[in-house]
Amino acid sequence: MQFDPPPNCTAGPAGDDIYKWEAIIMGPQETPYYGGAFKLNIEFPPEYPFKPPRVYFVTKIYHPNISWNDGYTCLDILRDKWSPAFSISKVLLAITGLLDEPNPDDPMHHDAATLYKSNRAQFNKKATELTEKYAQE
Repeated sequence: MQFDPPPNCTAGPAGDDIYKWEAIIMGPQETPYYGGAFKLNIEFPPEYPFKPPRVYFVTKIYHPNISWNDGYTCLDILRDKWSPAFSISKVLLAITGLLDEPNPDDPMHHDAATLYKSNRAQFNKKATELTEKYAQE
């Protein structure tokens, strides 16, 4: 597996198991996640690259497309839109894009999605507060 990290991301094997990686995504500027460092685990199935990796946030994050309970990331390229041509760089870039532009119509965290749609200022305030609480280095 080759890795050319996108800006503000790092990733690599977590120990000796090449099928388990850790990644860090820095919160994008001009988002409520800015200033946060978010740790993710990436688990590659034996069928990789023909099946997508399982990617989940270890660091708590308040986001419509990321489960608060288990950190699972709801992203189409990690499900039905997966292609063996996708690299981990592409996956991390897509997750960074999701932090920048959530998709509240395909939520994993329904309360966050509802607040995002109904009161963006309140959503941003809550996401910023929780980023400061959980994602500081």
